[in-house]
Amino acid sequence: MAPPDQLALSFDVGPSDPADGPAVAAPASPAPARAAPDDAPALVLTPAHAAPDARVRMPRPAHLPEGLRWREVDTPRQTIGFVLQRSRRRSIGFVIDDDGLRVTAPNWVTLGQVDEAVREKARWILAKLREWQDRKEKLALTGTRWIDGGELPYLGKRIVLGLAADRRQAFFSSDAREPQDGDLLWLPLPPAADPVRVRDAAQAWLQQRAGDHFGTRLGHFLQRTGLTIRRWRLSSAATRWGSCTSDGTIMLNWRLIHFAPDIIDYVIAHELAHLREMNHSRDFWAEVGHILPDFEKAKQALRRHDPAALPQF
Repeated sequence: MAPPDQLALSFDVGPSDPADGPAVAAPASPAPARAAPDDAPALVLTPAHAAPDARVRMPRPAHLPEGLRWREVDTPRQTIGFVLQRSRRRSIGFVIDDDGLRVTAPNWVTLGQVDEAVREKARWILAKLREWQDRKEKLALTGTRWIDGGELPYLGKRIVLGLAADRRQAFFSSDAREPQDGDLLWLPLPPAADPVRVRDAAQAWLQQRAGDHFGTRLGHFLQRTGLTIRRWRLSSAATRWGSCTSDGTIMLNWRLIHFAPDIIDYVIAHELAHLREMNHSRDFWAEVGHILPDFEKAKQALRRHDPAALPQF
């Protein structure tokens, strides 16, 4: 059975004895399938049940472990990209997890039969990929309306923007350590302020909160572990959540302030672990676990998101 955060489907293709031959024959004139080149861009899919402008992005993994391969199949609906894994199982299986679609097929099944199975189950696959994409974009700001009453993610919650010309500075309605959905962020702007002014004021507040929150959590982990850093600062990187240099300088993407505190703690622990292991070896992950036990759930949650999915302010 697939883990709770995965969506899986098995597809029987016939006996496992190659001499008997598979029950599902390869189509006489299959639509072309191809192995994508290493520099292929992310695949864009449009689910059949979605509006014409709706998109599902199927990212091609930057690196695949030995034994796995990236494959693309043209279906009547659209091209579907997936990771193909061979195994001793008796049927073709489909799993959609945080990395997209993985197809596991018996060693004796031909590529043509794998492709045909993907085409046959295209409706199911694309429906689940839409759910996958919706989950992936849950915290993205593309839907934020920079107006009075607009919402934006802050520490894993959805807070509401309020505009008040009589205020001299931004004011957050909650003084709790962790905000709640619906808490108000009052910005010192007139109700009819231009959306660009609203966006800029909200960004300034978010960055200030990011500096405060990240600094506090860094101090907590440094005191607990005895590690030392040279300095730290906020970054606006488009491709990474954090970094650590060999001289002990740590950078943390300010957009992490959109996420829940446990995810922020994971990124901080990840970068602090690089002070001892400048790699991603087993020793490195053991160090992450020493700094932040039970970090795996936060790690998996963050993998659903890409810094580039959050728009540049």
